[in-house]
Amino acid sequence: MLDKLAFRNMKRSARDYGVYSMTIVMITALMYAFNSLIFQNSLSRYVEEASIIGVMIGLSTVFIVLIVAWLINYIVRFMLEKRSREFGIYLLLGMKKKTIAHLYMKENLLLGGGAFLVGILVGVFLQQILCAVMFSIIHMQYRPILGLNWKTILMTALCFGGCYLLALFRSNRQFKKMNIYALIHAGRKNEEIREKNEEKKKVLFPLAILFLGGFWIWFGKVSNALESILFVIGLVLTIYLFYTGLSSWIVCYIRKRGNGIYKGQNLFLLRQFSSKVRVMRFTMGTLSALFTVALLGASTALMFSDYQSKILKDKFPFDVQVHSRMMDYDFTQELTAIEKNRIDKSYSYNIYTNGKQEVNAWMLTHMTEGENDSAGKKGSLLTTEVKKELEGDGAYYSRDTYMELSTYNRLRAMLGYKRVRLKSGEYRIHTKARLKKVTKDLPKELQLTDPQTGKALTCAGISTEPFSQDGHNGADYVIIVPDEVAAHMTPYYRELAVTTKEEGPAGLTDKLEELGSDRADPGNPYGKENEIRPGSDQIVSYTAEVLVKKEVIPQLKFVMASVIIPLFYIGLVFVCVAVTVLSVQHLSDADKYRFRYDVLFKIGLKKSRIRKLIFWQLLVYYLAPAVLAVIISGKMVLYMSAGFIRMTGLTTDTFRFLLQSVALFMGIYTVYFVVTSVSFQRSVFGETQK
Repeated sequence: MLDKLAFRNMKRSARDYGVYSMTIVMITALMYAFNSLIFQNSLSRYVEEASIIGVMIGLSTVFIVLIVAWLINYIVRFMLEKRSREFGIYLLLGMKKKTIAHLYMKENLLLGGGAFLVGILVGVFLQQILCAVMFSIIHMQYRPILGLNWKTILMTALCFGGCYLLALFRSNRQFKKMNIYALIHAGRKNEEIREKNEEKKKVLFPLAILFLGGFWIWFGKVSNALESILFVIGLVLTIYLFYTGLSSWIVCYIRKRGNGIYKGQNLFLLRQFSSKVRVMRFTMGTLSALFTVALLGASTALMFSDYQSKILKDKFPFDVQVHSRMMDYDFTQELTAIEKNRIDKSYSYNIYTNGKQEVNAWMLTHMTEGENDSAGKKGSLLTTEVKKELEGDGAYYSRDTYMELSTYNRLRAMLGYKRVRLKSGEYRIHTKARLKKVTKDLPKELQLTDPQTGKALTCAGISTEPFSQDGHNGADYVIIVPDEVAAHMTPYYRELAVTTKEEGPAGLTDKLEELGSDRADPGNPYGKENEIRPGSDQIVSYTAEVLVKKEVIPQLKFVMASVIIPLFYIGLVFVCVAVTVLSVQHLSDADKYRFRYDVLFKIGLKKSRIRKLIFWQLLVYYLAPAVLAVIISGKMVLYMSAGFIRMTGLTTDTFRFLLQSVALFMGIYTVYFVVTSVSFQRSVFGETQK
């Protein structure tokens, strides 16, 4: 008998809280799919960095478990309150409290277990899509294999089951402490709205708006740990105080009979919204925080994704590039390893130095966190900090880097660029595209001279095409001079550049790195000065003596995917959790709203107007936490994206990442809104207004 009752109640809960069941299925599917990457052994065969994504997914799962535990605990407790009157009647009929507790636990286990099994099946198909994406990143063919991985199932079950059982046991303890009176009246807890000191509390609303304005100004100026802690505490308090003040402000506006309340059904909407916010102010504050984190995570993932698709391929224009500290090294072994039949063009050459540090010092003093911000002046370049940077393992070589014009044009021809001409007494700067603005001031502030004659050289222009400038053809820059000028300079280090007809043999990077000891001359006159340097890239930096384009790019894409995918994972789950709470809260009040809308219908309001009223009621309720989250995260994302664009050289509008992440989550938001709206209207119009 009890089993039948538990099964019947489970079906009713699945119907009444269908959005919750749908979310549990989605979260289980996402957990299974993403956790499968931790145990994806086939990836490690091709990519050494495969363990990175496992670690990142593991860290993400920690955050996911915490928020899922909160969701399940919240919904289970919420369902207990909504059904407390039913349980009170069971007690009055003579049923033991222990029996009722077991009944309730059985219902939830059936509901959660069913959603878990469906989620696992969905997760198997989602896993295939995710694996196909990961294999496409490393340019490997993926053959789908439908099947269940017991390790993945076990990990997902432990995460999900642990959260579910913990919530049920906690709810069970709470239930055992309640008597018949408490159970009968628990369901009315949300209806007890007391309006006290509203005039005083309404001040919190403009105060919260003022704090949000201060947040927009202050963010980006936080300089130490203490300020960061105070900033976060202030922001969290502002979020929660915002809803308390908003509810009180609306109540006071209604009391003063503002003109807006007499337009259409505004009075009804305002009363409903203020009462809902008052009851759920802490929950709505939490949901705003979840939306904020989700938007930040998605925007950051979009930044790396944009970088991966636009900039990464430009960092490695040559198919193979090898750095040597020996000035007379001929790269014969390297060319043999690449295989001559695969080589299209190859060229070995020297990078020169005039023995000075003036260009490097100028670049360092004009760079602030990768931003083109002038800070140095002629005559004061070699400060103590700059000297330490040049003498240590910093971004730049210890000596300025030059290239002869003939070499430059030979390399440009290999890459398909136009030939460049220089007149006697001229030089050219080749730098990264993101540094063009700062280097345009170099000829004005710094005078370069011919090492033989001592005469000043004139800048003939700046080039910014992709040119492998992460330590190979200079670090960030190289100065191009006529061959006769370079002839009076000293060779600094040696390079090999290769373009190929087809991909090199498998494991080419490892083969070329094994020859590294032959390229490093411990007796060279520069010591460790001419060891490869990374340049000033900060967001994504990759420096190596051996660069094999077809192997490096997939590896870097894989590493970035290990950041992008978990961020999207967290964002999706956080948004689904937040919208589920909103939906369940509103759907649970359908019976109460059915009576109110029935009254409106009986006093003459048409059914079409009631549907429109329901739409606006749900829309305002749904948008409130989302709009606040967009306002808060908007400043953060715009600040982060501006810095990301400066430091990476992306030519993307700073608003793009924010707009894309908002559009992404608004799509999910819209799906939940439509499902909730249809369910709510079906419940409201199910028994009345036929």
